[in-house]
Amino acid sequence: MLFDTHTHINDESFDADFSEVLARAQQAEVGRMIVVGVDRPTIERVFPIIDQHKFIYGAIGWNPEDAIDMTDADFAMIKRGLTHPGIVALGEIGLDYHWDKSPKSVQHDVFRRQIRLAKDAGLPLIIHSREATEDVARILSEEHAETIGGVMHCYSDDWTWAERFIGLNFYISFGGPVTFKNAQLQRETATKVPIERLLIETDCPFLSPHPFRGKRNEPARVRLVAEKIAELKGLSLEEVAEQTTQNALRCFRIDESSENG
Repeated sequence: MLFDTHTHINDESFDADFSEVLARAQQAEVGRMIVVGVDRPTIERVFPIIDQHKFIYGAIGWNPEDAIDMTDADFAMIKRGLTHPGIVALGEIGLDYHWDKSPKSVQHDVFRRQIRLAKDAGLPLIIHSREATEDVARILSEEHAETIGGVMHCYSDDWTWAERFIGLNFYISFGGPVTFKNAQLQRETATKVPIERLLIETDCPFLSPHPFRGKRNEPARVRLVAEKIAELKGLSLEEVAEQTTQNALRCFRIDESSENG
């Protein structure tokens, strides 16, 4: 069974066919997934989902693009939410220099506050990094994030940086872009990342893999990501599914003998 480690099935685009989306995931042998909340509305929508579905886990955090909007009340909401037994990570958090809504200094402050919150809660991090790799690595190192580790979500940098993040106790996660024809860098990096440190994801409804690029993504399509990883590494789909699922259980400290729900 496959583990989609990053979904936004709490997005409104899934409201009309949520049950069908989950059924297709089961048919594709996607047995577990994580639903991620990144602001107040999407965080609030995480909890009903994880309460109703045993093998869907939650992650909550404040996304860097909107760092300037995060209030003390929002921070307190995240802190409270981390005590829910179905929440397995804090994220996605990080830095995003592609958009200019939130100044870098504000992003840095919000990033550091949330790393410290995760350390207090003993939870791993889900890291969003866009055009900010050097600062992300520096802040993770300065905050000693290696004590909790986590995952570099939808990784798009090279092997040199991946090796550094692995050294900081992070897993490297690949999504739909690894299947794109122009994604040579991601494929080269995925080939070099040890299978023991690799995760798979969809980031749905975004980044649908080939041949569905441009269409709404969904958890069932993590199978296409796994197939591409298997091809790149010369492994069977079953081997990739087994190893990446075990990696996810370890990364998010999920005890199979006492599952959420």
